[in-house]
Amino acid sequence: MATSSLAISPRKLRSDLYSYSYQNDSNTPLVIAVLASLIERTMARNERIVKNCSWALSKDTRTRVFDCHETPDLTIQSYLERIFRYTRAGPSVYVVAYVYIDRFCQANPEFRIDARNVHRLLITTIMVASKYVEDMNYRNSYFARVGGLTANVMNKLELEFLFLMGFKLHVNVSVFESYCCHLEREVSIGGGYHIEKTLRCAEEIKSRQQEEKRYNQIARIML
Repeated sequence: MATSSLAISPRKLRSDLYSYSYQNDSNTPLVIAVLASLIERTMARNERIVKNCSWALSKDTRTRVFDCHETPDLTIQSYLERIFRYTRAGPSVYVVAYVYIDRFCQANPEFRIDARNVHRLLITTIMVASKYVEDMNYRNSYFARVGGLTANVMNKLELEFLFLMGFKLHVNVSVFESYCCHLEREVSIGGGYHIEKTLRCAEEIKSRQQEEKRYNQIARIML
């Protein structure tokens, strides 16, 4: 499965992650295209591994709950865009979901992301990440409809995911930053975008937002 080249700069991605507008007419967050590319690359690598090593097939029955009976006819990016369109989850939710996917694969080394399980894994991790990041969330039944599942299946996936993760859901600032940097390296030319540069850019964005907030407060007082 070939991945398309992304015309996204690391600085643009970083800016979108930290200063994304939540207005109704906002564009799809850039992180969705980057995450889709990473997932597709992982799936392609897993396909090669399984093709060359039959013993690499997952034997863990617990993770098979994520397998679909029929492979959904929807690309990864289209599926992520659908989730965003109906849930309006911000960029940070997708970063945290990526952290959860990484932790899940580390905690379950026999599990391999493929075309049969990727959609269920994505809707589950995004729903759980949304509950962790956002102040207000939709019900599981709503996420189920968005993901093309029944409410009972969605509830079961969430419960199994939490136990398979050992309920390790906390993501601190340093971990979040490290995954942001990893996403930036994904879109940088040659993967050589320096962490120091990304952090400095983040600080500039935060400082600018604070200055704008102070300016707005002063303006309201004067009015």
